[in-house]
Amino acid sequence: MSQSMIFQFILALLLVSVASVVWAGDIEAGKSKAASCIACHGPQGKSSIPGYPHLAGQKAAYLVASLKSYKSGERVSPIMGPFAKPLSDTDISDLAAFFSSLQRCK
Repeated sequence: MSQSMIFQFILALLLVSVASVVWAGDIEAGKSKAASCIACHGPQGKSSIPGYPHLAGQKAAYLVASLKSYKSGERVSPIMGPFAKPLSDTDISDLAAFFSSLQRCK
Protein backbone atom coordinates (compact mmCIF):
# COMPACT_ATOMS: atom_id res chain seq x y z
CA MET A 1 0.00 0.00 0.00
CA SER A 2 1.38 3.42 -0.91
CA GLN A 3 1.67 6.26 1.60
CA SER A 4 -1.00 8.15 -0.31
CA MET A 5 -3.48 5.28 0.07
CA ILE A 6 -2.69 4.94 3.78
CA PHE A 7 -3.18 8.68 4.26
CA GLN A 8 -6.52 8.57 2.40
CA PHE A 9 -7.67 5.61 4.50
CA ILE A 10 -6.76 7.36 7.76
CA LEU A 11 -8.44 10.56 6.59
CA ALA A 12 -11.60 8.64 5.71
CA LEU A 13 -11.68 7.01 9.16
CA LEU A 14 -11.28 10.39 10.84
CA LEU A 15 -14.07 11.90 8.78
CA VAL A 16 -16.42 9.04 9.64
CA SER A 17 -15.56 9.39 13.34
CA VAL A 18 -16.14 13.14 13.33
CA ALA A 19 -19.38 12.77 11.39
CA SER A 20 -20.77 10.27 13.88
CA VAL A 21 -19.97 12.61 16.78
CA VAL A 22 -21.46 15.62 14.99
CA TRP A 23 -24.68 13.81 14.07
CA ALA A 24 -25.11 12.07 17.42
CA GLY A 25 -27.96 13.45 19.46
CA ASP A 26 -27.75 14.73 23.02
CA ILE A 27 -29.26 12.26 25.48
CA GLU A 28 -30.03 14.85 28.17
CA ALA A 29 -31.57 17.25 25.66
CA GLY A 30 -33.64 14.37 24.31
CA LYS A 31 -34.84 13.51 27.79
CA SER A 32 -36.06 17.07 28.32
CA LYS A 33 -37.76 17.08 24.90
CA ALA A 34 -39.54 13.76 25.48
CA ALA A 35 -42.33 15.15 27.68
CA SER A 36 -45.01 14.76 25.01
CA CYS A 37 -43.71 11.31 24.04
CA ILE A 38 -44.06 9.77 27.49
CA ALA A 39 -47.85 10.12 27.57
CA CYS A 40 -48.10 7.25 25.07
CA HIS A 41 -44.66 5.63 25.10
CA GLY A 42 -44.04 5.73 28.87
CA PRO A 43 -41.52 7.66 30.97
CA GLN A 44 -38.80 5.10 30.29
CA GLY A 45 -39.88 4.39 26.72
CA LYS A 46 -41.93 1.36 27.77
CA SER A 47 -45.51 1.82 26.68
CA SER A 48 -48.31 0.44 28.79
CA ILE A 49 -50.87 1.12 26.06
CA PRO A 50 -51.56 -1.85 23.77
CA GLY A 51 -50.59 -1.08 20.18
CA TYR A 52 -48.17 1.70 21.10
CA PRO A 53 -44.55 0.65 20.56
CA HIS A 54 -41.82 0.59 23.16
CA LEU A 55 -39.11 3.08 22.24
CA ALA A 56 -36.58 2.10 24.90
CA GLY A 57 -33.47 0.54 23.42
CA GLN A 58 -34.51 0.98 19.80
CA LYS A 59 -31.66 1.83 17.45
CA ALA A 60 -31.21 5.58 17.10
CA ALA A 61 -31.07 5.33 13.30
CA TYR A 62 -34.47 3.58 13.27
CA LEU A 63 -36.02 6.23 15.52
CA VAL A 64 -34.57 9.04 13.40
CA ALA A 65 -35.86 7.45 10.19
CA SER A 66 -39.30 6.87 11.71
CA LEU A 67 -39.68 10.42 13.02
CA LYS A 68 -38.46 11.91 9.75
CA SER A 69 -40.94 9.73 7.85
CA TYR A 70 -43.80 10.93 10.08
CA LYS A 71 -42.62 14.53 9.72
CA SER A 72 -42.46 14.39 5.92
CA GLY A 73 -45.78 12.57 5.63
CA GLU A 74 -44.14 9.56 3.99
CA ARG A 75 -45.39 7.54 6.95
CA VAL A 76 -48.95 8.56 7.80
CA SER A 77 -50.34 8.57 11.31
CA PRO A 78 -53.02 10.88 12.64
CA ILE A 79 -51.37 10.56 16.05
CA MET A 80 -47.64 10.77 15.27
CA GLY A 81 -47.81 13.21 12.34
CA PRO A 82 -48.75 16.27 14.41
CA PHE A 83 -46.08 15.46 17.01
CA ALA A 84 -43.32 14.96 14.44
CA LYS A 85 -44.18 17.89 12.13
CA PRO A 86 -42.66 20.68 14.29
CA LEU A 87 -39.51 18.74 15.27
CA SER A 88 -36.17 20.00 13.98
CA ASP A 89 -33.43 17.60 12.88
CA THR A 90 -31.69 18.34 16.19
CA ASP A 91 -34.85 17.53 18.15
CA ILE A 92 -35.18 14.24 16.28
CA SER A 93 -31.53 13.31 16.88
CA ASP A 94 -31.82 14.21 20.58
CA LEU A 95 -35.01 12.18 21.06
CA ALA A 96 -33.47 9.21 19.25
CA ALA A 97 -30.35 9.44 21.41
CA PHE A 98 -32.45 9.49 24.58
CA PHE A 99 -34.75 6.59 23.76
CA SER A 100 -31.96 4.47 22.31
CA SER A 101 -29.96 4.99 25.53
CA LEU A 102 -32.67 3.38 27.65
CA GLN A 103 -32.68 -0.30 28.53
CA ARG A 104 -34.45 -2.31 25.85
CA CYS A 105 -37.78 -3.91 26.77
CA LYS A 106 -37.94 -7.67 27.01
